[in-house]
This record gives sequence, C-alpha cells and structure tokens, in this order.
Amino acid sequence: MSLLKSASTVSLWTLASRITGLVRELLIASVFGASALTDAFNVAFRIPNLFRRFFAEGAFSQAFVPVLAASKAQNGEAATRQAIDHVATLLAWSLLLLSLLGVAVAPFLVWAMASGLQQQPDSYAAAVLMTRWMFPYIAFMSLVALSAGILNTWKRFAVPAATPVLLNVAMIGAAWLLAPWFKSQGIQPVYALPVGVMLGGLLQLAIQIPALANLGLLPRIGVTWRAIQQALNDPATRQITSLMLPALLGVGVAQISLLINTQIASHLAPGSVSWLTYADRLMEFPTAILGVALGAVLMPQLAAARAKGDQLEYAAMLDWGLRLVVLLALPCAAALLTFSQALVSVLYHYGAFTDYDVKQTTMALTGYGVGLIGLVAIKVLAPGYYASQDIKTPVKIAVLVLCLTQALNFVLVPSLAHAGLALSIGLGALLNAMWLLVGLIRKGSYKPLPGWGWFSAKVALATLLLTGFLLVASTQFDWLGGRQQVLVRLAAMALVLITSALLYFGCLRLCGLRLKSFVRR
Repeated sequence: MSLLKSASTVSLWTLASRITGLVRELLIASVFGASALTDAFNVAFRIPNLFRRFFAEGAFSQAFVPVLAASKAQNGEAATRQAIDHVATLLAWSLLLLSLLGVAVAPFLVWAMASGLQQQPDSYAAAVLMTRWMFPYIAFMSLVALSAGILNTWKRFAVPAATPVLLNVAMIGAAWLLAPWFKSQGIQPVYALPVGVMLGGLLQLAIQIPALANLGLLPRIGVTWRAIQQALNDPATRQITSLMLPALLGVGVAQISLLINTQIASHLAPGSVSWLTYADRLMEFPTAILGVALGAVLMPQLAAARAKGDQLEYAAMLDWGLRLVVLLALPCAAALLTFSQALVSVLYHYGAFTDYDVKQTTMALTGYGVGLIGLVAIKVLAPGYYASQDIKTPVKIAVLVLCLTQALNFVLVPSLAHAGLALSIGLGALLNAMWLLVGLIRKGSYKPLPGWGWFSAKVALATLLLTGFLLVASTQFDWLGGRQQVLVRLAAMALVLITSALLYFGCLRLCGLRLKSFVRR
C-alpha cells in the first residue's frame, strides 16, 4: 500500500505539473501566438532540455539511484553521505564547465537543432541569444536530479514530484507580468520567457535544500583540487560513470528523434515548431498521467516478482497493466482523433492564436493521437524488460523504430508537412509497443490471461459509442467560431466531457465489465 500511496502522490503532482504546464502554454499562445520568434524560443528552450533529458533525468538518474540505494543498503548512511558529497562535487564542476561551453557554442547548437531558422536572420539571432541565457538551466536541473535521487532513495517522493510545477509558475509570471513591461521598454516581449525559465530553475533547486537539510543529506561540494581527486577515486563515482555509458544510448535514441524532427520542422512553414509544441503539450496529459502512474506502480512490483522467481505474478501484473492501457488510453485516442479541433479551440484559441493556428495544431494533435495507445503501452511493456535486467532489447527496438520513423517522415512530410512529423511519431510508437509485446510473448515472459476477447469487445463497443457521440458534438457547436463566447464554450466543453465519461463507463457497466476488478492490486 505504501508503494501505491507513493505512486498516487507522484501521479497527482504530475497532474498538477501538466495543468500548470497547460496554463503556461495557453498564456504563451495567447500572448505570443505562433511566429518566427516563438519558434526561436522553442528551439532555444529545447537545447537545454535536450541535455537535461540526456544527463539529468536520463543517464545520470538511471545510474545514480541504483548505486546510491546499493551503497545505503551495503555500506550504511555515513559512507553513503560521503559518496553523495563526491558525486555532487564532480557533478557541480562538470556542470560549470558544460555551461560555459554551451554559452560559447550556442550558434552551432542552434544550427544543429534548427538550421532552417537561418532563413530568417532575426529569428536565428534571437534563438542564439536565448540559448545563451537558458543553457545554464541544465546545471540547475542536473542538481535537482541529484537531489531527487537522494530524496527518492530515502522515500521522500513529494518534493521531487512537485518540483516541475515551479518552472511553470515562473514562466506564467514572466509571460503575464514581465512581457508587457519588456514591451513598454522597447524590448521584444518574447525575451521575458528565458527569464522565467532561469527563475524556474533556481526555484526548483532551492526547494530541494530544506528537504535535504532535514535529512542531514545536503551535499558538500568540494572546491579544492584534492577534493576533486578524492571524488574521482571514489568507487561510487566510477561505478556511476560506467553505468551512464549504456544508459546514454537508450536515452539518446528518443532525443535524436526529437532533434531530427525539430530540424525538419524548422524548414517548414513559420510556426511549425510551435504547432507541434502546442500539440505535444496536450498529448502529455494522457501519456504522463496514465504512463507515469502505471510505470511507477508496475516497475518495482515486476522487479520483485522476477527476483522471487514468481512468473505467474509477473505475467499477471503485466496483464493488469495492459488491460488498464486499453481501458483508459483507447477512449482518449478516440477523442484526439475525432474531437481534437474542439479541444485545441477551447484551450488555445485566444489572443494572438489565430484560426489558422488552431487548424494546424489540430492536424498535429490528430497525428500524435494515432499513437497514443502505443505511447502509454510502452510505459508498461518496457519495465517488463528492465525488471529482467534486459536493457539491450528495448534499445535495439527503439533504434529500429527511429529508422522507420524517419523513413515515414520521408514519405509523409512532403504531403502533410508538420502533421506528417506527428503522424510518424504516432505510428512509430505503435510499432515500438507491438515489438515489445511480441518480444515478451516469444521469450515466454508474458502470456495473455483468459478473457481478453470479451474484454476487448466490450471496450471496443464503448469506444465506438463514444466516437459517435464526439463526432456529433464536434459539429453541433461552433468551437472555432465561439472565440468571443469564452464561458459558453467552456461550459459546452465541460458538458461534452462529462457526458462522454458517463456514456463510456455506462456502456461498459451495461456490458458487464466490473471496474472494481482493476482496483484489486
């Protein structure tokens, strides 16, 4: 139950992060719209985020947490505190050097991420300037990842889970309060956003300090050469470094895909990067809420079942997770495919965000929606491999899917433009999930339990009914033309969503599907 409670805590804070992130995107869309300058900001912001996902939340976290947990269990807390100090010392100095290097080579980084911005020199120059301002954000987030690893090892989950909310709050404040002031001073208002990013990074790091201090685990960073040498010679830091190398390959595949897609989008119509960004933000709701919650609950239980040699429990947990994916992700995918323009209109269609922006963002969201069930299923299937300490198979599949996704881009982008990029990602996610599932079945790790046929039929019938209702709802109200009737449009959306939930789960109930059976674990 403590695990479920922890997973619920993470899920709730993830929801709060996504809600404030959506408010952030709504405000940015309303204030700045989609233009060459917003493309410049999005490219500049993606550069430190790319490094953050590579190192802070990616390879470093995957290597640091297991080593820290093993040290705590085997060597005691005193030795572990020393290891934390050594890791923090090396990390801090490495981040200082990386930040200085990133600021120096910002023009090359922008060119590598989105060379198409050079078609508009002002936009390219703005992206370089904003990259230089925001690149040190990677230092804040890497130290936050260090803190989160420590707190999670000591079973303090709330602060790390709540941390991302602070970035959204800071950026909301920058767009709402600082941008108008910049405009009054003759400065491009979009430059307020990098200020918000850096303030958010500082706040995220600051909130970790009291939590670490209360546990007596606040790292002491060495400033002398002798301290750095001691940190380099610590077996824990060496082990983390060795573990990061294979982890980097796995994390890098997804980021390479993002880099390629951003590069392609930068050569399309101005606003393409922003349309994809707005659509991706909406996609994060179902993928994060469902995926993060299921991954947090399943991963440790799958690993425990493997360690005990309990194959039946291992397979049953996978089956439970996959049924939840079908139950919850399939209706969400149906909504994205049939009701996406209404969703985009209600959430983004304000201020500088035009009718054309709505239509282009809708096209991207529909493409992403094709692969929603695959994106969520990966969060259940990949831990099935990790629990068996098999990291190579998911990485090999991800590399193959990356190649196929780019082949799909070659076919789809000429006719569908930015929407082709989104559709390629969606189709790639479906292929990724399918290969992971087939691999588990072939290895004998997973065998679908009885009842899938009737379960799938019931969910399909309810989803079909939901789809019909949403198609009608999408045409019976002028979602795009209701821009001036904000409250009416919001009330109509609330009514449609409530009716959709009652219709879907009511149909399942009439078909005899008992939802309480999913709560038993």
